[in-house]
Amino acid sequence: MFKKILIANRGEIACRVIKTAKQMDIATVAVHSEADKDALHVLSADEAVAIGPAPSKESYLVMDRIIQACKDTGAEAVHPGYGFLSENPEFARRLEVEGIVLIGPGPQAMEAMGDKITSKKLAKEAGVNTVPGHPDAVSDGEEAVTIANRIGYPVMLKASAGGGGKGMRIAWTDAECREGLERARNEAASSFGDDRVFVEKFIEEPRHIEIQVLADTFGNTVYLGERECSVQRRHQKVIEEAPSPFLNAEVRKAMGEQAVALAKAVGYRSAGTVEFIVDRGRNFYFLEMNTRLQVEHPVTELVTRLDLVELMIRIAAGERLPFAQEDVRVRGWAVESRVYAEDPFRNFLPSIGRLWSYREPQESQYVRVDSGVMEGGEISMYYDPMIAKLITYGVDRSHAIQHMRRALDEFHIKGVSHNISFLAALMAHPRFHAGKLTTNFIAEEYPNGFHPADLPSEDPRLLIAVAASVHRAYQDRAAKISGQMSGHEREVSLEWVVFLGRERYHTRLEPIEGGYNIEIDTAPHQILTDWNLGEPLLRGRMDNRPFCMQIERFSFGYRMLHAGSQVDALVLAPHIAALQELMPDKQPPDMSKYLLSPMPGLLVSLAVEEGQEVKEGEILAVVEAMKMENVLRAERDGVVKSLATKPGDSLSVDQVILEFE
Repeated sequence: MFKKILIANRGEIACRVIKTAKQMDIATVAVHSEADKDALHVLSADEAVAIGPAPSKESYLVMDRIIQACKDTGAEAVHPGYGFLSENPEFARRLEVEGIVLIGPGPQAMEAMGDKITSKKLAKEAGVNTVPGHPDAVSDGEEAVTIANRIGYPVMLKASAGGGGKGMRIAWTDAECREGLERARNEAASSFGDDRVFVEKFIEEPRHIEIQVLADTFGNTVYLGERECSVQRRHQKVIEEAPSPFLNAEVRKAMGEQAVALAKAVGYRSAGTVEFIVDRGRNFYFLEMNTRLQVEHPVTELVTRLDLVELMIRIAAGERLPFAQEDVRVRGWAVESRVYAEDPFRNFLPSIGRLWSYREPQESQYVRVDSGVMEGGEISMYYDPMIAKLITYGVDRSHAIQHMRRALDEFHIKGVSHNISFLAALMAHPRFHAGKLTTNFIAEEYPNGFHPADLPSEDPRLLIAVAASVHRAYQDRAAKISGQMSGHEREVSLEWVVFLGRERYHTRLEPIEGGYNIEIDTAPHQILTDWNLGEPLLRGRMDNRPFCMQIERFSFGYRMLHAGSQVDALVLAPHIAALQELMPDKQPPDMSKYLLSPMPGLLVSLAVEEGQEVKEGEILAVVEAMKMENVLRAERDGVVKSLATKPGDSLSVDQVILEFE
């Protein structure tokens, strides 16, 4: 077994590998860019080596520096995680030459399966079902349109070396095909250094289901069941689960056997994932093989009780798989939510900044958190915006979802925008509960984006009771501080008015052991909690039903986050509440004459000039953030008055790009 390994990655996956290595008594080496010098994976490893500036192309993608770090520290093997160099056959060959073991597949299998065009040809030869499409990369927009018309719209434009939703576009018309090809090629070149794009038929009402395989160097290959990854946004997975609520035993077995056949055909070793697209009739087609550990591997680990990272390390060290296919058992259900630094209410635009408050849900046999951040850490514009992966387990799908909903309530993040509200809405969605999923689920259910109105409706009584009882607790403390002089004792009122928006509710609270009896507009309730003033999480029971809520005090009000909803409550004495209703509403300033940057990022291009007339839907600018190009279009006809920025400028959120007349 290895004595020391280097993790050629960052963030949560680096921390994940370090955790298993420590359990195996293997020393670990972290590598880091200048931006990550104080990151959690650096602090968690036994040693750390700086490998360059913040941009990944100058640090995490520089093979020479990683190989030199192995030599300097005596690391015998490298775990590449996912992304960066994890599927780069040149890196695998370089390690072989240097006598350093890659904890992953060999370069031949990596090269064959890492290229989507080549992999489809090999899959077809191995008897694996494949999607109709053009077998080679397209050279320009006109060729893409010709192929698309032959295959029939809609088509998928997909980067040959792509992954993680980058370099992918769906086209329904010739115009979308031409523009989509340009965007896909730009993203592919930026993210992978390879701008080849191919065209294939886009299957409507598809489900994305993948098979986890494991293979050792002795010819033993097994599959560990499937993962349903259909809940996606812009081809980026959001929710994953194992097993799939859609497959039956017959289809599951057929998909697993085809995945194993493909792995054997290319002499695969280590962990890998064969991805399929499945139509409404449970017909399945090969998409690609990921020759690395997947982001969503924890759901497989929870239902199989296997540590995939440990098995990868043991296989790389020359050990046999300790079990056969007939020994694989899937028990219970697991769900994973990807927690991203993004604003779901602003079209999921990336968010960067410092995590000035960060608390993860408490881990248990039902809750697991894989993260690479900590309180005080930075979410950088240079890397993927993932904060953490939240994984829950249950005896069945319903219980796993229940645990996820509770854990999302307990996930406290301040300093950057995040998508927990969106994840909570998905967990509460009737269609998700029914398992009626396709890769179009999010686009179909939220066609105009995600808005506060899309959040699940909350019983206002819980919010009212919490706001009133928390306010009463603060008033009790204030009375003890300021009412200590004899004859000037301060009595705290029993009655308070709670405003939720423009709605007002009269409450009366009577203290009891561990909480309050509370009347809400004369209806009796009871709330019990051991919450302490100032804590961000409030756990308790209302009418004997458990709940967890995040709460923050401001002025006379309280901001509460529960089940994805954010609600501001104002708590006032009755005589002040009467005056509050007379206060006018403050109107926001009119910013309709400005094009604002919706995110921090790089202004790639400006498509207009001063004095130019523009029409609704016309491209105005392209902003790149987190390696994704975001096209900004005119919302209505107008004339450009002035340009406030130029291509190449770094933009902050809401920075003015241009002004209209």
